Amino acid sequence: MITYQLAIFDLDGTILNTLEDLSLAMNYALREMHLPERSLLEIRQFVGNGILQLIRRAVPVGTSDEEIMQIHQIFRAYYSEHCRDNTAPYQNMIGVIQELRNAGFKTAVISNKIDSAVKTLCQEYFPNLFDVVTGEIQGRPRKPASNAVHAVLQTLHFTPEQAIYIGDSEVDIQTAKNSGLPCISVAWGFRSKEFLKQNGAETIISEPSALLNLLLS
Repeated sequence: MITYQLAIFDLDGTILNTLEDLSLAMNYALREMHLPERSLLEIRQFVGNGILQLIRRAVPVGTSDEEIMQIHQIFRAYYSEHCRDNTAPYQNMIGVIQELRNAGFKTAVISNKIDSAVKTLCQEYFPNLFDVVTGEIQGRPRKPASNAVHAVLQTLHFTPEQAIYIGDSEVDIQTAKNSGLPCISVAWGFRSKEFLKQNGAETIISEPSALLNLLLS
Protein backbone atom coordinates (compact mmCIF):
# COMPACT_ATOMS: atom_id res chain seq x y z
CA MET A 1 0.00 0.00 0.00
CA ILE A 2 1.26 3.49 -0.89
CA THR A 3 1.92 5.70 2.12
CA TYR A 4 1.12 9.30 1.32
CA GLN A 5 2.66 12.21 3.20
CA LEU A 6 0.87 15.20 1.69
CA ALA A 7 -2.87 15.78 1.25
CA ILE A 8 -3.79 18.60 -1.14
CA PHE A 9 -7.37 19.86 -0.85
CA ASP A 10 -9.58 21.92 -3.10
CA LEU A 11 -11.51 24.61 -1.18
CA ASP A 12 -15.03 25.32 -2.50
CA GLY A 13 -17.26 22.26 -2.24
CA THR A 14 -14.51 20.18 -0.66
CA ILE A 15 -13.62 21.60 2.75
CA LEU A 16 -15.91 24.66 2.77
CA ASN A 17 -19.51 25.07 1.68
CA THR A 18 -19.20 28.47 0.00
CA LEU A 19 -22.07 28.14 -2.46
CA GLU A 20 -24.56 30.56 -0.91
CA ASP A 21 -22.03 33.38 -0.55
CA LEU A 22 -20.80 32.85 -4.10
CA SER A 23 -24.39 32.93 -5.34
CA LEU A 24 -25.22 36.09 -3.40
CA ALA A 25 -22.11 37.84 -4.71
CA MET A 26 -22.83 36.78 -8.29
CA ASN A 27 -26.42 37.93 -8.16
CA TYR A 28 -25.48 41.21 -6.51
CA ALA A 29 -23.08 41.94 -9.37
CA LEU A 30 -25.69 40.94 -11.96
CA ARG A 31 -28.30 43.21 -10.35
CA GLU A 32 -25.87 46.11 -10.33
CA MET A 33 -25.47 45.67 -14.09
CA HIS A 34 -29.25 45.23 -14.60
CA LEU A 35 -28.82 41.65 -15.77
CA PRO A 36 -31.01 38.64 -14.86
CA GLU A 37 -30.05 36.71 -11.74
CA ARG A 38 -29.19 33.03 -11.52
CA SER A 39 -30.51 30.28 -9.25
CA LEU A 40 -28.45 28.52 -6.60
CA LEU A 41 -28.52 25.35 -8.72
CA GLU A 42 -27.18 27.22 -11.74
CA ILE A 43 -24.39 28.80 -9.71
CA ARG A 44 -23.49 25.37 -8.36
CA GLN A 45 -23.02 24.13 -11.91
CA PHE A 46 -21.03 27.21 -12.96
CA VAL A 47 -18.33 27.24 -10.26
CA GLY A 48 -14.98 25.48 -10.40
CA ASN A 49 -12.90 27.34 -12.97
CA GLY A 50 -12.38 30.66 -11.25
CA ILE A 51 -14.45 33.83 -10.90
CA LEU A 52 -14.14 35.07 -14.47
CA GLN A 53 -15.39 31.76 -15.83
CA LEU A 54 -18.25 31.79 -13.30
CA ILE A 55 -19.23 35.24 -14.56
CA ARG A 56 -18.99 34.24 -18.22
CA ARG A 57 -21.29 31.31 -17.54
CA ALA A 58 -23.75 33.43 -15.56
CA VAL A 59 -24.19 36.40 -17.90
CA PRO A 60 -26.49 36.40 -20.93
CA VAL A 61 -25.05 35.39 -24.29
CA GLY A 62 -23.65 38.45 -26.02
CA THR A 63 -22.48 40.26 -22.87
CA SER A 64 -19.42 42.31 -23.82
CA ASP A 65 -15.96 41.77 -22.39
CA GLU A 66 -16.13 45.29 -20.95
CA GLU A 67 -19.32 44.44 -19.07
CA ILE A 68 -17.81 41.15 -17.85
CA MET A 69 -14.82 43.02 -16.40
CA GLN A 70 -17.17 45.49 -14.68
CA ILE A 71 -19.09 42.58 -13.18
CA HIS A 72 -15.79 41.03 -12.10
CA GLN A 73 -14.82 44.21 -10.22
CA ILE A 74 -18.24 44.41 -8.53
CA PHE A 75 -18.13 40.73 -7.61
CA ARG A 76 -14.63 40.94 -6.11
CA ALA A 77 -15.46 43.99 -4.03
CA TYR A 78 -18.69 42.48 -2.70
CA TYR A 79 -17.27 39.01 -2.09
CA SER A 80 -14.25 40.33 -0.20
CA GLU A 81 -16.67 41.88 2.30
CA HIS A 82 -19.19 39.03 2.43
CA CYS A 83 -17.25 35.80 1.81
CA ARG A 84 -17.93 34.61 5.37
CA ASP A 85 -21.60 35.52 5.76
CA ASN A 86 -23.01 32.01 5.17
CA THR A 87 -19.90 29.93 4.55
CA ALA A 88 -18.99 27.07 6.87
CA PRO A 89 -16.77 23.97 6.93
CA TYR A 90 -18.44 20.70 6.01
CA GLN A 91 -19.36 18.59 9.03
CA ASN A 92 -16.37 16.91 10.71
CA MET A 93 -13.93 18.40 8.20
CA ILE A 94 -11.88 20.30 10.76
CA GLY A 95 -11.45 17.20 12.90
CA VAL A 96 -10.50 15.06 9.91
CA ILE A 97 -7.78 17.45 8.81
CA GLN A 98 -6.48 17.68 12.36
CA GLU A 99 -6.31 13.88 12.59
CA LEU A 100 -4.37 13.73 9.35
CA ARG A 101 -1.89 16.24 10.71
CA ASN A 102 -1.65 14.36 13.99
CA ALA A 103 -0.72 11.30 11.95
CA GLY A 104 2.14 13.19 10.33
CA PHE A 105 0.53 14.43 7.11
CA LYS A 106 1.39 17.79 5.60
CA THR A 107 -1.70 19.53 4.22
CA ALA A 108 -2.34 22.19 1.57
CA VAL A 109 -5.18 24.00 -0.18
CA ILE A 110 -5.22 24.90 -3.87
CA SER A 111 -8.19 26.85 -5.23
CA ASN A 112 -9.21 28.77 -8.32
CA LYS A 113 -10.80 31.32 -6.00
CA ILE A 114 -9.19 34.74 -5.53
CA ASP A 115 -5.99 34.18 -3.55
CA SER A 116 -6.81 36.75 -0.85
CA ALA A 117 -10.22 35.16 -0.24
CA VAL A 118 -8.69 31.67 -0.03
CA LYS A 119 -6.20 32.82 2.60
CA THR A 120 -8.87 34.72 4.55
CA LEU A 121 -11.26 31.76 4.63
CA CYS A 122 -8.60 29.21 5.57
CA GLN A 123 -7.32 31.41 8.38
CA GLU A 124 -10.88 31.98 9.60
CA TYR A 125 -12.09 28.38 9.57
CA PHE A 126 -8.90 26.27 9.59
CA PRO A 127 -6.29 28.23 11.55
CA ASN A 128 -2.87 26.54 11.53
CA LEU A 129 -4.23 23.44 9.75
CA PHE A 130 -2.54 23.95 6.36
CA ASP A 131 1.12 24.26 5.48
CA VAL A 132 0.42 26.00 2.17
CA VAL A 133 -2.71 27.87 1.05
CA THR A 134 -2.94 29.30 -2.45
CA GLY A 135 -5.63 30.64 -4.74
CA GLU A 136 -5.65 32.24 -8.15
CA ILE A 137 -2.42 34.14 -8.79
CA GLN A 138 -2.04 36.47 -11.75
CA GLY A 139 0.16 34.97 -14.43
CA ARG A 140 -0.17 31.39 -13.18
CA PRO A 141 -2.54 29.07 -15.06
CA ARG A 142 -5.58 28.01 -13.05
CA LYS A 143 -6.55 24.44 -12.33
CA PRO A 144 -6.79 22.02 -14.08
CA ALA A 145 -3.28 23.13 -15.04
CA SER A 146 -0.70 21.46 -12.82
CA ASN A 147 1.31 24.61 -12.01
CA ALA A 148 -0.12 25.26 -8.54
CA VAL A 149 0.20 21.60 -7.53
CA HIS A 150 3.83 21.47 -8.60
CA ALA A 151 4.51 24.75 -6.75
CA VAL A 152 3.12 23.22 -3.55
CA LEU A 153 5.13 20.04 -4.03
CA GLN A 154 8.29 22.08 -4.51
CA THR A 155 7.60 24.29 -1.49
CA LEU A 156 7.02 21.30 0.80
CA HIS A 157 9.75 19.13 -0.81
CA PHE A 158 7.56 16.24 -1.93
CA THR A 159 7.33 14.24 -5.13
CA PRO A 160 3.99 13.56 -6.85
CA GLU A 161 4.22 9.94 -5.63
CA GLN A 162 4.06 11.17 -2.02
CA ALA A 163 0.92 13.29 -2.46
CA ILE A 164 -2.79 12.78 -2.96
CA TYR A 165 -5.40 15.27 -4.19
CA ILE A 166 -8.92 15.69 -2.77
CA GLY A 167 -11.64 17.62 -4.62
CA ASP A 168 -15.29 17.77 -5.56
CA SER A 169 -15.38 18.45 -9.29
CA GLU A 170 -14.30 17.44 -12.76
CA VAL A 171 -11.73 20.25 -12.56
CA ASP A 172 -10.13 18.52 -9.59
CA ILE A 173 -10.10 15.13 -11.29
CA GLN A 174 -8.30 16.65 -14.27
CA THR A 175 -5.96 18.67 -12.04
CA ALA A 176 -4.85 15.52 -10.26
CA LYS A 177 -4.38 13.69 -13.56
CA ASN A 178 -2.36 16.55 -15.05
CA SER A 179 -0.18 16.63 -11.92
CA GLY A 180 0.47 12.90 -11.70
CA LEU A 181 -1.45 12.52 -8.43
CA PRO A 182 -4.23 10.11 -7.49
CA CYS A 183 -7.55 11.81 -6.76
CA ILE A 184 -10.17 11.25 -4.09
CA SER A 185 -13.46 12.77 -5.22
CA VAL A 186 -15.98 13.92 -2.62
CA ALA A 187 -19.72 13.55 -3.16
CA TRP A 188 -20.84 16.22 -0.67
CA GLY A 189 -19.73 19.19 -2.80
CA PHE A 190 -20.90 20.96 -5.94
CA ARG A 191 -21.11 17.93 -8.24
CA SER A 192 -23.18 14.76 -7.94
CA LYS A 193 -21.70 11.29 -7.53
CA GLU A 194 -23.04 10.31 -10.94
CA PHE A 195 -21.45 13.35 -12.57
CA LEU A 196 -18.11 12.58 -10.94
CA LYS A 197 -18.23 9.00 -12.22
CA GLN A 198 -19.04 10.22 -15.72
CA ASN A 199 -15.99 12.49 -15.55
CA GLY A 200 -13.51 9.83 -14.58
CA ALA A 201 -13.65 9.66 -10.80
CA GLU A 202 -12.16 6.40 -9.57
CA THR A 203 -12.45 6.86 -5.80
CA ILE A 204 -15.51 8.66 -4.40
CA ILE A 205 -16.31 9.19 -0.72
CA SER A 206 -19.56 10.39 0.82
CA GLU A 207 -18.37 11.82 4.14
CA PRO A 208 -15.14 13.43 5.39
CA SER A 209 -14.40 10.70 7.92
CA ALA A 210 -13.92 8.27 5.03
CA LEU A 211 -10.68 10.10 4.25
CA LEU A 212 -9.21 8.72 7.45
CA ASN A 213 -10.13 5.16 6.46
CA LEU A 214 -8.43 5.60 3.09
CA LEU A 215 -5.32 7.46 4.19
CA LEU A 216 -4.59 6.14 7.68
CA SER A 217 -5.57 2.47 7.44
